[in-house]
Amino acid sequence: MRSIVFAAGALLFSGTIVAAASLPGPVVDAEWLAANVGNVQVVAVQSDPSAFIAQPVWQNNPKTGAKTLVEANGHLPGSKLVNTKNIRVERKIGELSVKYMVPGRADFERIMQAAGLAADRPIVLVALGQDGAELDDAARLYWQLKYFGEDRVAILDGGLAGWLVDGRAVSTDAPDATPGDWKAGPERTALIADSAEVAQSKAQLIDARALPQYHGLAKRDYVYAYGHIPGAHALPPEVRASSDGGVARFLSADDYRTILEQSGIKADAPAITYCNSGHLAAGAWFVMSEVVGNKQVKLYDGSLHEWTLEKRPTEGIARR
Repeated sequence: MRSIVFAAGALLFSGTIVAAASLPGPVVDAEWLAANVGNVQVVAVQSDPSAFIAQPVWQNNPKTGAKTLVEANGHLPGSKLVNTKNIRVERKIGELSVKYMVPGRADFERIMQAAGLAADRPIVLVALGQDGAELDDAARLYWQLKYFGEDRVAILDGGLAGWLVDGRAVSTDAPDATPGDWKAGPERTALIADSAEVAQSKAQLIDARALPQYHGLAKRDYVYAYGHIPGAHALPPEVRASSDGGVARFLSADDYRTILEQSGIKADAPAITYCNSGHLAAGAWFVMSEVVGNKQVKLYDGSLHEWTLEKRPTEGIARR
């Protein structure tokens, strides 16, 4: 059971109040969003639609009186809902069926319109935010929106969990079923890598998974070999977000640069991120491309699921 102590944490990213259609950067904090909520469209990024309409679960400490959030349910008032299970699809690549891939342009546009996204307002994505993997949920949708031409998009630092522990308003209303008119643009191929490019590229390879998977001690069932792509550097989830009272928050660009350097990764050199399925890879891509500002970073969408389906090599501790 996840739990976080109810306490207002320090804001790591701040911005002044700005006019409609303007975001202060790829990450916004709760203070900025509260002041500008009428100028943006807030999108809850969740994998369980029932959580969108459920009450947050709290627990009181009888000795200290501290209020602890057990489950970050509900949503910011007026939010639209995107179910993360609906934004990736199975695609045919050669003779193989590869899961968890970005949809085609028309299909993604349809999914976003069904969620109610409008074409004329900036988008703020709100993950549940109780751990770094949930921030990566927002990063994955962010990457797909960017891939289809959307530049007016940001992620709420701390997500719904941070919003709740700040004592801000939450709603349990059902999502509005009114369709939107958001339009997908042409694919930005500079943001995506395929297996052939990963195999041939001189770019740094960034493995965004937990270290036991990187080293070959564990794997997901849809990855068919242990270890990592030869030559890849590890950038695990544990170093991509901090925990402020249990709320997952992004670090500063300078902190990320230090972590990248200590991980043997050049912050400003070409790179390709991957994981098991393209989920955690989106978090590493977001850190390097959007927060650090390295626009030479691509995401390997098929990641190790596709790589090992194709029986390409991995390295790590040998497993029988």
